[in-house]
Amino acid sequence: MLADLELFGSSQIKKRGYKTDLTKKLVESLIKAQVELLIINEFQELIEFKSVQERQQIANGLKFISEEAKVPIVLVGMPWAATIAEEPQWASRLVRKRKLEYFSLKNDIKYFRQYLMGLAKQMPFDEPPKLESKNTTMALFAACRGENRALKHLLLEALKLALSCNEYLENKHFITAYEKFDFFNDKESLELKNPFEQDAKDIVIYEVIKSSSYNPNALDPEHMLTGRKFAILK
Repeated sequence: MLADLELFGSSQIKKRGYKTDLTKKLVESLIKAQVELLIINEFQELIEFKSVQERQQIANGLKFISEEAKVPIVLVGMPWAATIAEEPQWASRLVRKRKLEYFSLKNDIKYFRQYLMGLAKQMPFDEPPKLESKNTTMALFAACRGENRALKHLLLEALKLALSCNEYLENKHFITAYEKFDFFNDKESLELKNPFEQDAKDIVIYEVIKSSSYNPNALDPEHMLTGRKFAILK
């Protein structure tokens, strides 16, 4: 955080005796820079594989920074980042909590289509691409499996392909973009075909049935993190 504020060289942190004043220096820097909001991204990385005592120290540190600098803090991360809310010193300060769910064709295909329409309107074309058409919607979902990050990368790559050729966004760009990525590292093992080369009725759709999770009480560190689980949508 101190390096990001660029109020002094990050090399100074290594000087003798400086470490003990880091938190106070951060508070002073936040006040001096008139920071109004502090966003900590990938927050789960701060608490993964930490003991109860270590998580307590993190919570206390955040409490001190927030109160002394009078700066609200936003914590962004995986679902288990909410573990910090279990710490008494911090729980009451997390007044708003939001969880972004995966898209679902089974539960709300209309919302996914509306989301695609909203993205299409932001693309640099006189006429927005018809991402909400049945075939394109099904193919995009099959490619991203309801994960917004995968959808973003796929759309961005297809858009770059179209713009680099001064062309309108078409299915051929999605075909090429899909071949470049394997977001889930199982495309070959599942023998999945390019959904943008298939009719909607033939596309195999996978949906998340269980999100990734973190168990801080697992005896084996290798089993603390568990990945997502998918199932074919029938």
